[in-house]
Amino acid sequence: MSDQSGSLSKLAEAGEIPALARLLTVLERDGTNCFARFPELICPQHQAFRIGITGPPGAGKSTLIGQLIGRFRAHGLRVAVMAVDPSSPFSKGAVLGDRIRYSQHFNDPGVFIRSLGSRGSLGGLSSSAYLMVRAFDLAKFDVVLIETVGVGQTELEVMNVADLVAVVLVPESGDSIQGMKAGLLEIADLFVVNKADRPGADAFSHELEASLNLVQRGSQTKLVCTTATNGSGVDELFAFFDEALAKKEWRERRNSSQRLRAEAQALLRAQAEREIQSRMDAISSAEDFLAVFATNTRVIK
Repeated sequence: MSDQSGSLSKLAEAGEIPALARLLTVLERDGTNCFARFPELICPQHQAFRIGITGPPGAGKSTLIGQLIGRFRAHGLRVAVMAVDPSSPFSKGAVLGDRIRYSQHFNDPGVFIRSLGSRGSLGGLSSSAYLMVRAFDLAKFDVVLIETVGVGQTELEVMNVADLVAVVLVPESGDSIQGMKAGLLEIADLFVVNKADRPGADAFSHELEASLNLVQRGSQTKLVCTTATNGSGVDELFAFFDEALAKKEWRERRNSSQRLRAEAQALLRAQAEREIQSRMDAISSAEDFLAVFATNTRVIK
């Protein structure tokens, strides 16, 4: 694909939303090959504050994000949303949930919403997410809200993409806390008990606080109760994000060796998977099958 009206990255940087949409498509399609074409993605001059929002299906993440978009926009901040949907096992495409979510913000020029398939990633995010958030930096967004597929011990990749991780739970999530102790309890910066108007919300909040104390994170991790459908508690949640954004400590963490290595690992793994897929696509007979292994066999001594 060649740029017919100048560099896609330059147009996206200048605020051209159609160019940004095309750039994101190219990044998702071509992967790390895009670094040679768009080297400005490596060290963008502007950095958007990335908030990862994860939690089990039905926790109200999308409704909560819709409320947060309104708060950020009221403060004059440009907001991008990357909604990571489950991928089709056949086409590998996203379910395109952004077509039915955040509908109240569709006509806001300061809001950009993009769906991204998880591509079957065990970490809950495909490697394309790393490239796309760099594009949002380039396009000078102030905040990127990253909604992931779900929650679980293997779905921790969001901690390497986001600058702050919020886990959204509901009062009925009590039994799942035990399964989270080896994962999200350690990486979350904030827990949100949504649908707090339901019975058992107070008891669940106390149980969650006790679990945080067991892993010695009670004083480090904030807990906020919200009811996203009516906006209750959302102002407190926004205030937490706004304070974290103002501190700008996240900029130093963004360039840490741990974060860079995690990103490189995800991108290199995706690159290897693309090569494997291309070799698989070339197999149409038993001879092709044998040829794949005959050319890649190593003798173990």
